[in-house]
Amino acid sequence: LLARDAEIAVHSMKDLPAVLADGLVLAAVPEREDPRDALCSPRWKTLDALPRGARVGTSSLRRSAQLKALRPDLRIEMVRGNVETRLRKGETELDGVVLAYAGLRRLGLAGRASYVFDPSEMLPAVAQGARALEPRADDAATLARLARLEHAETRVRVEAERGFLRRLEGGCQVPLAGHATVRGGAVTLQGLVASLDGSRVVRGERSGPVAEAARIGAALAAGPRGEGAPA
Repeated sequence: LLARDAEIAVHSMKDLPAVLADGLVLAAVPEREDPRDALCSPRWKTLDALPRGARVGTSSLRRSAQLKALRPDLRIEMVRGNVETRLRKGETELDGVVLAYAGLRRLGLAGRASYVFDPSEMLPAVAQGARALEPRADDAATLARLARLEHAETRVRVEAERGFLRRLEGGCQVPLAGHATVRGGAVTLQGLVASLDGSRVVRGERSGPVAEAARIGAALAAGPRGEGAPA
């Protein structure tokens, strides 16, 4: 983009840095897919049904920490590869894997999910299930073309969640989560920061006007910081 070899970059929003490079903007946020996490375990089906000491695969520190908080007896295995590779490992080498439900749905694999976590059990990653369309800030023609793809509610939700992420300066090495909902003119954000082993989990919630979504995220982040959560 900055070299002007492309007009648009399309990202999974949860992979996008909290602070964009100078000269680039988040021009449009299309409608979000289901942001929840899913357990894929053909044999055991649900988290509660997994036997003591079951081996569960994930590549996410956030999921790992929350799984350990829910079930300290589980043995968490780091798994890599594309979705099909991870699913195969969950069926042949492990007792199950936890993946983003959005990815399964987009690939036509929603039926492989044996259990979908409620956010009260496992809070999703910041902006999970959302996409980001990123052009240069000075490219007026591209900005105009992308405007029609904007989904207002999704924008509010991810702005709140990314405000939380930005304030905590979180990255791949920090187990944190954020999930916002919109009702009427208000946005409610739930946030979480955890220790790597899941032994300490700090949760919080904050609501306010949709026009102040990013500020609400930053304000919520001040709570976990103040309580000494890892950040």
